Amino acid sequence: MNDFSQEAVDIRERGRGPDGQAIYSDRRLFMQLLAFGGCGDTQSLRDALAASELPAVLYVDINDPYGVAVLTFSENPDFFVSTLRDFLQRSPFSDLMPKAEYTMLGRTYALGHEPDLEEALIARPLRKVCDPSMPWAIWYPLRRRGSFEQLTPQEQRVILMEHGGIGRAYGRAGLGTDIRLACHGLDRNDNDFVVGLVGPELMPLSSIVQRMRKTKQTSQYLERLGPFFVGKAIWQYAGES
Repeated sequence: MNDFSQEAVDIRERGRGPDGQAIYSDRRLFMQLLAFGGCGDTQSLRDALAASELPAVLYVDINDPYGVAVLTFSENPDFFVSTLRDFLQRSPFSDLMPKAEYTMLGRTYALGHEPDLEEALIARPLRKVCDPSMPWAIWYPLRRRGSFEQLTPQEQRVILMEHGGIGRAYGRAGLGTDIRLACHGLDRNDNDFVVGLVGPELMPLSSIVQRMRKTKQTSQYLERLGPFFVGKAIWQYAGES
């Protein structure tokens, strides 16, 4: 039995430099999706976001003609309970009906081999969600089965490589890309991850989800998937560079 009381705690994100040495970073990006109903005027929402200069993306919901969602992001989680909270408690957002079942919150994380942690954890996710050429998005949470955590690191690596290979193939073809967020302890439904798929058109994103169904991770090691928010960005702002 392992004595975890003696384990050294290091919560830094870890990558690997060109010389093969480990590199570390304390930076990471938190992202939150909040969905709303009862919106009959998206222009007022865009105007309010533009005036606030908050880093955000505004989506219209394909499955609700009165639905919208706001994706916001910050390295400091205090942003969500102070600046963002104050903004959303004022009109026009305070006039909308929150859809708590679609709330998603997660943080970027490193896999251990990234040569540039700032690029992987901060810059790249921001570019993806704020790219005007990739307005379509599918956002969803997922939870793995406990049996996945019992696999050896090598077994896990093989399963994840199959999953990741599909995403890279779609990315090379210019059809879509993903944003992966860890949400352990941050999700009221006890999910493990939040995934965002973004691309220039919606159909390829649906195709990615379809292809993923056949992977070993999805077919054997996922306990829960969704709900899915599907929308198109009508306003994007990455914040001050």
